[in-house]
Amino acid sequence: MSAEVVAAVAQAHRRDWAQLLAATARLTRDLDLAEECTQDAYAQALRVWPQIGIPDRPGAWLTTTARNRALDVLRRQSALRRALPLLVTDRSVPGPEDGLDDDRLRLVFTCCHPALSRDAQVALTLRLVCGLSTTEVARAFLVPEPTMAARITRAKKKITTARIPYRVPSPDHLGGRVSAVLDVVHLIFTTGHTAPSGAHLVRRDLVDSAINLARMLHLLMPTDTEISGLLALLLLIHARDDSRVSAGGRLQLLSEQDRGRWDNRLISEGVALVTDALRRRPPTRYAVEAAIAAVHAESPTWSDTDWAEIIGLYDVLLQLWPSPVVELNRAVAVGLRDGPQAGLDALTPLLAEPVLATYGYLSAARGEFLRQLDRWTPAADAYQEALAHTDNEVERAFLTERLGEVQRQASTAITLREAYR
Repeated sequence: MSAEVVAAVAQAHRRDWAQLLAATARLTRDLDLAEECTQDAYAQALRVWPQIGIPDRPGAWLTTTARNRALDVLRRQSALRRALPLLVTDRSVPGPEDGLDDDRLRLVFTCCHPALSRDAQVALTLRLVCGLSTTEVARAFLVPEPTMAARITRAKKKITTARIPYRVPSPDHLGGRVSAVLDVVHLIFTTGHTAPSGAHLVRRDLVDSAINLARMLHLLMPTDTEISGLLALLLLIHARDDSRVSAGGRLQLLSEQDRGRWDNRLISEGVALVTDALRRRPPTRYAVEAAIAAVHAESPTWSDTDWAEIIGLYDVLLQLWPSPVVELNRAVAVGLRDGPQAGLDALTPLLAEPVLATYGYLSAARGEFLRQLDRWTPAADAYQEALAHTDNEVERAFLTERLGEVQRQASTAITLREAYR
């Protein structure tokens, strides 16, 4: 099999999987059968394309193949299927004039239906919309493959047995449902941006899946400011990825990153999106978060960062989305504007927040400010706390390095005190 064919099938998988599966599911009204027929179409492409050549329109070829396979199965199983629960389809979905009549949207909104748990929403979205294998989804969320397979199976079964409709929500319900979808996309991105565990800081498959989902949603609903804001946020953060780890594998803080390695194309696209989103009122959570990322992206150096503007944006964000994590980020920004003692003072009230009790970044931020104040022993305690709540090996290596540094400084300080007694 030629490398050209393999590459063409892989590209078609990335580009067309969601559309192909969604269109087939509308025909079959059965997610399992649609998934099976979609997988068969790609397998058929690997067998046939070396003989017939790569089609001019690979997506159309795959769609026809999957539909033909589905029709064949439906004909053979027609008697059995009359007794089985099927996806509920609805002809009252918004039409093309509304810009929302797309099979992919039906699939996304079905996977993210509020009747499903958040874990099920994420798993189904990665499996059915992004086309990740069950093994890859299990690895992403640190559960055994059989556990994830059972979770996905239960979610699919609930969609059919609970008669969850395979459709785009009606306009009066669309706003709330879009927010739930975007929260799933954002969770997929953040899980990939800093992997919960493992040897690599970034899970690029998850990052790419989230960005592709956000792009798809923006393409299908280009006037939705919340979607524009989320896409802008993901692009602006992703633009810095190549500079987050040094050639030697060391974590690079934002202050240490080589900004020449930032992706200016993604930054320009993200800034344009967030500018447009903020122009429309009222501002959304993701648009304000993207505006904060844009301030960082447009600062030529670390010392040029406008911390006053960032703190002001965090104040707006706290009104839109009150969250201890937002308060933590704002406190760090205060410390970077007003000095490490001000940062520590801003962090102190957050120590009583139950949500942050096992959040390693709070301890790491305290350790950094204490280190800057030469308070070596409490800094060491803070870094040890952060290590206890961090499983990513790149982050652990960084924190271990910081811990060793402050422990050596603490030991030196004790030795000096003993010498001058």
